[in-house]
Amino acid sequence: MTTVNVYLTFKGNCKAAFEFYQSVFGGEFQFIGFFKDMPPQEGMPPMSAEAGEKVMHVSLPISKETFLLGSDTDDVWSPNFTQGNNFSISISTDSQAKADRLYNALVAGGQATMPMSKTFWSAYFGMLTDKFGINWMIGLEDEPE
Repeated sequence: MTTVNVYLTFKGNCKAAFEFYQSVFGGEFQFIGFFKDMPPQEGMPPMSAEAGEKVMHVSLPISKETFLLGSDTDDVWSPNFTQGNNFSISISTDSQAKADRLYNALVAGGQATMPMSKTFWSAYFGMLTDKFGINWMIGLEDEPE
């Protein structure tokens, strides 16, 4: 099954925003992780304590199929951040072939910002901006055994 959710990006206040959204929608965070919890990245300088406290990813269930997703960013990670245009459409699908098909179709005429690849948080993940300026994230749910 393929699901589509909204992914919000914040400039340091993601945790406060999601605590607010939790008060509005109810429910419990399915996941909240901070940049300080990431494994060390080869070739990258050490992270500042302030950057480590920013939200790497948060997931708040809204319904059985729908989640509000988010993270923090800063000028280094996202120099073109603009409040009000700080969202992506997140697609989660159930096969690598489907993820590749969606990614390749959406990136046509647009810009790949992160090619599809295995990451420490997902079996397969990529990001792009389509030819209309819409940001997309595509991830693979756990493949069926």
